[in-house]
Amino acid sequence: MSEGADVTAHPAPTGLAGSSLQSGLGFQLLAADPSGRARRGRLTTPHGAVETPAFMPVGTAGAVKAVTPAELRGLGAEMILSNAYHLYLRPGHRLIGDLGGLHRFMGWPGPILTDSGGFQVFSLAKLCAIDDGGVTFRSHLDGSEHRFTPELAVEIQETLGVDVAMVLDECLPYPCSEERARAAWTRTLHWAVRSRAARRRAGTALFGIVQGGVWPALRRAAAADLAGIGFDGYAVGGLCVGEPKEQTHMAIDEAIGELPAGAPRYLMGVGLPEDLVEGVWRGADLFDCVMPTRHARTGWLFTATGRLLIKHARYAADDRPIDAACGCETCRTYSRAYLRHLFLANEPLAARLHTVHNLYYYLSLMRRLREAIDAGRLAEFRTDFYRMREGGEA
Repeated sequence: MSEGADVTAHPAPTGLAGSSLQSGLGFQLLAADPSGRARRGRLTTPHGAVETPAFMPVGTAGAVKAVTPAELRGLGAEMILSNAYHLYLRPGHRLIGDLGGLHRFMGWPGPILTDSGGFQVFSLAKLCAIDDGGVTFRSHLDGSEHRFTPELAVEIQETLGVDVAMVLDECLPYPCSEERARAAWTRTLHWAVRSRAARRRAGTALFGIVQGGVWPALRRAAAADLAGIGFDGYAVGGLCVGEPKEQTHMAIDEAIGELPAGAPRYLMGVGLPEDLVEGVWRGADLFDCVMPTRHARTGWLFTATGRLLIKHARYAADDRPIDAACGCETCRTYSRAYLRHLFLANEPLAARLHTVHNLYYYLSLMRRLREAIDAGRLAEFRTDFYRMREGGEA
């Protein structure tokens, strides 16, 4: 593949409602690693470009916890993720739309991707009832009843004015029978067609989501089905829900092998640093996960040599930074001993400083992965990454 070659997304079939809308999304492939499927790219959106592979910090309710949009930019974030389900419930998508859209509402000038709420159907299953038409659920906030359909999910995300919207899908737990997974995929496919037809807003791209559990043939068929419909990009969902890692990797491999090479690929909700490395190795372009911010609030810090649990007594008088190789403000300024003190004293500053470090680590890892692909040395990078972590906790 030549440097800078433009590659357009898989064309949508004619005759579908919304097929003439311009999403404003472009995807350019810049380099491919010779050792596998990994690739470097550039995703362009109405709110700017994203160098891929990229990690999107999660701002579920319109805020990435403990950091400001300006700080996110400073850490290297180019695109963030918010959640349509949560914003629909509070403060309401129409209110946000009336106030100028989600970018203006939260003060984030860059690209935004929103999840449709499909994962909440999974995570809040006790509050939901699923049928072929959609999902009926009770709000986890006040118990009020709501009805989510594929069409409403698209409407919410378009009203928010985001750059990338996701179709409504059914995410399944692990373990799950092949019969159950197949039935859920049939429903998800029908929802994807309805979501595609519901598009009304130019400037918002729509991604389809590959489901199928841990069944290889089903994952392949699901990816081929979505490619046949035609979306602006494609996601692989329903992973890291308890399945063994080898099955996670299999599902990624099977799905990506059937997806259009010229379209962006988003691996949803994945996960640990090791998961990012493996996802990039297997050809994914976009990632998100709450781990760096959620774990920051519980004192779980990521380093080049593994995790560090700051509450441990061994750090009580440790004057070293979290990670001597890290260039974040937290590591440049504060000791493990001080951070442990803040954490045990329940000082809000602890969560803030931990979050800055964890997000810097994740975003820097993605930058180094991009550099390794550019240099044609991703296999070496991957080997060195695991060798550094052989000792366990930092």
